[in-house]
Amino acid sequence: MTPPPSEERGSMPEPKSNDYYEVLQVSANAELDTIHRVYRLLAQRFHPDNRESGDDTRFRAIHEAYTVLSNPESRARYDIVYQQQRQERWRLVSTGAKAENDFEIEQIVRLTVLEALYTKRRLEPGDPGIFALDLEGMIGRPREHLEFTVWYLTQKKLAIRDDNSRLVITAEGVEYLERNYQTNLSRKRLQAGTP
Repeated sequence: MTPPPSEERGSMPEPKSNDYYEVLQVSANAELDTIHRVYRLLAQRFHPDNRESGDDTRFRAIHEAYTVLSNPESRARYDIVYQQQRQERWRLVSTGAKAENDFEIEQIVRLTVLEALYTKRRLEPGDPGIFALDLEGMIGRPREHLEFTVWYLTQKKLAIRDDNSRLVITAEGVEYLERNYQTNLSRKRLQAGTP
């Protein structure tokens, strides 16, 4: 599977909203060998010549992600932008929504923490936990401000602590997030649209 002629081998496309790790369904810590294996599997499945599951758009996205992540130089450049965007996205989610009161703020923070735990569980099922310090950096809130949130999530059994004291989402947490996600998303959108 050769790259399209218009694509130069060493160049990296402009950063887009595409999460190349998500496209390839691998962790940001994935080794090059894993990226190669997953790419081959996905490229074969979504190649336009595959009559059963071929998808030209998806195949192009997979190829673009692979082109960037399989080249150590372009991956390093991408990772810098990726980490900045990821931190900024969490910071915006946690501080961008102006809430009417503390209850609403807490609901948004809870759902944001569950989103982070959900994403970690989905992308890295073998290592789904997140340390409080990492949550602090992802969400942009001090650990002390997350203590009540973590207490609530564990008391309601929406999340648990693993053997290493990392927070892990439970099946109940996934269901809670799925039930409340649209409400949270529309609340963020409404507030983002107001001047």
